[in-house]
Amino acid sequence: MKQDKLITVKEVVLKNYCPECYSNEGMQLTFKQRFIETTFYRRITNDIKHVISCKTCDSVIYPVQWDEHIERVFEYQKKAFTPKKASRQFKKPAYIIFALVAVALIGIAAILIYNGTTTQP
Repeated sequence: MKQDKLITVKEVVLKNYCPECYSNEGMQLTFKQRFIETTFYRRITNDIKHVISCKTCDSVIYPVQWDEHIERVFEYQKKAFTPKKASRQFKKPAYIIFALVAVALIGIAAILIYNGTTTQP
């Protein structure tokens, strides 16, 4: 079972005017990073998403609605943003499978070596 979700890494309150309701209270920039979890591992990817929303009028502000001030603040915050480092962490079932495969390979190698030494005259 694969769970693919976006986790919030950083939220920034903006003092810009909302293009929808013209309020300068409630604008928020959120950076999210993709997080994948399966039965065998957890993984943080380099995939970053961002969204600007207004909490006053409860609307998402899309890039086509941005004015030059919002664009400038967004670019600054984007440069200042440090995402979590991409990583992969294996879970217990993965280590069990790795161990079983290693034991099977060692067993096959031992059988091949044993059969190779006993069949020579």
